[in-house]
Amino acid sequence: MAVRRTPRFYFSLRSPYSWLAYRDLHERYPELVAELDWVPFWEPDEHSSRLLAEAGGEFVYTAMSRAKHLYVLQDVRRLTSARGLAFAWPVDREPVWEIPHLGYLVAARHGAGPAYLERAYRARWQEGRNICDRATVAEIAAELELDPAELSGAADDPEVRRQGVGALLDIYSDGVFGVPFFVHGFDRFWGVDRLAEFAASVAAKRAPARPAAVAAPLPDNGSTAEPDSGPTAEPLLVGAPGRTDEGHAGGCG
Repeated sequence: MAVRRTPRFYFSLRSPYSWLAYRDLHERYPELVAELDWVPFWEPDEHSSRLLAEAGGEFVYTAMSRAKHLYVLQDVRRLTSARGLAFAWPVDREPVWEIPHLGYLVAARHGAGPAYLERAYRARWQEGRNICDRATVAEIAAELELDPAELSGAADDPEVRRQGVGALLDIYSDGVFGVPFFVHGFDRFWGVDRLAEFAASVAAKRAPARPAAVAAPLPDNGSTAEPDSGPTAEPLLVGAPGRTDEGHAGGCG
């Protein structure tokens, strides 16, 4: 796996847990938002899958079982209620996830990535709209004063497709199997319930190092005895607390 010097957030517009992590990140850790690399995660269509394979990668996501899907319906309802969020579960019929996620890449190219995510997440999870509908993406683009045709047609642009394959390769190299997924150095964090640990990891790296202990000077009395150097400074622990389980419900995958 690659070592990421810049902390990274793999997000998906499809995932309700990714949406909740997005909101928690902005509300609880606003200082962290601008520090992150934001990388979209989506299930590639046949075209993207072929390009990804030609580039030497593969998509490792495994679709959830019916039992887990039913659990997620309940769990997300609980989590949104606890946060006081209005919530509308969208219905996906033959979705093409390149449409909204490659649209994000185009918006980000124009400096409007954060605004696009805010509006797309709201459309899907609070208004129950179909963000795989090109008309919905075009409407979002118009609201952001971007070219509706450029964003809604991003999946038809070979250059944007290649950029998307780059994101899929990052997903592959970082071992991302579900979202939300956070990467900091060697550490990986999966699920909205791991956001606090991820933020603590980044904050620990940001904190100044503890100064080293300074040995006391030799006594000026002719003695040849070694001075007591006092307690040595403990090393500063950089990283998140230990993790005990991987199969929690705080992420999709």
